[in-house]
Amino acid sequence: MSGPNDKIEKLYEQYHHKIRRFLSLKTDTQTAEDIAQLTFVKAMENLHTFRGDSSEFTWLSSIAGNSLKNELRKQHRIKEDAVDLLDTDRRFIAVEFTKNVELRIDISMALVKLNPLDREIISLHYDVGCTLREVSELVGMKTSAVKNRLYRALTKLRNDFQTEEVQRIMEALHIAVVSKDSESMSIPTDDKIYRDVLAKLKANVDRICSKLHHKPSSKMTIEIYPDLHTFHLAVHEPDAPDWFMGMIEGNTIRITSPLNPGPEHTYESILKSTVHLFTMWLVKDINPYAPKWLYQGLGGYEAGLMTEAYINDSVRELVEQGELPALTELEDNSWDFETRKGFQFSYLLCEFVLNKYGIETLNKIIRKPNDFEDAFACSSHEFHNSWKEQLRARLNL
Repeated sequence: MSGPNDKIEKLYEQYHHKIRRFLSLKTDTQTAEDIAQLTFVKAMENLHTFRGDSSEFTWLSSIAGNSLKNELRKQHRIKEDAVDLLDTDRRFIAVEFTKNVELRIDISMALVKLNPLDREIISLHYDVGCTLREVSELVGMKTSAVKNRLYRALTKLRNDFQTEEVQRIMEALHIAVVSKDSESMSIPTDDKIYRDVLAKLKANVDRICSKLHHKPSSKMTIEIYPDLHTFHLAVHEPDAPDWFMGMIEGNTIRITSPLNPGPEHTYESILKSTVHLFTMWLVKDINPYAPKWLYQGLGGYEAGLMTEAYINDSVRELVEQGELPALTELEDNSWDFETRKGFQFSYLLCEFVLNKYGIETLNKIIRKPNDFEDAFACSSHEFHNSWKEQLRARLNL
């Protein structure tokens, strides 16, 4: 026969995550975790009072809510904050337009337009994972009334997104709403950026995958931030230079919105940068140890971010003085990579490989980056000298 300890252990395993998510709608992440732990301590002390009049989760959430109120009183907070989506996690819908690429679109501003009760119902159902019955017990309404409000709220959300592809995803919102911790921020409601990002990627993703003979091993996600400052904060680089507007973290590309690209970029250059970053990600998926000159250079080459005239002008003096970087010097991960023309020289290296040796050789060196003899029939030193001669000829030096 099981005792109270066994019962609490089962409740903890089943409901800890939901209780923590429930609390995170009302307070910060750390407090939510602390109160969640306290909830199960109090539940064990009061297990004998539970008669099954409500669901186990509703009973636990009642303990959690009261514990949070007591904690807030200790902190001299008079009033418990209501659920506010701008003060909690960001909300995204996931638009999957190929098997391997997903675009996360921030819909927090659309959600905040809803009635507070409707927002709470959506949060409890989708973020916390409550059943409709549990939601009805928490908000004090009949299950049928909760279901109707939820349906109307989702219909309003669908109407706020006018693109056909986003609407298609919104129709399946019950499996598409995801959340991500981030700073509170406001975002433009113009959905043109989503259409444009989708179009830019659609025009390039399959082509690049085919060119590199590679089917991605996992899904890649793109997250769009509303402006450059918010992006820098989100990736923990508050003092980053203005040209830094996108990065790869695992299988996620993080990028600033084309609507607010900062002083060093334009709407179009941000769109092209999604192709640049996707190509980088794909090369790393093929070979996590591929050198930086390969994944950065090929990314820039496929995206067409820099014009030939711009590249020539920016490297001319260095080439003329014979100050070309060694391949190992292009592994620099500091901000100096940009000031030392690392993007341009990496681009030129990949262009050189493609023009002189072809795409199959490029595929070889991506997969075996240290085997120059097999790929180029020469040593790395000879390869570098050949590239240097080609650059001088290119620039008429």
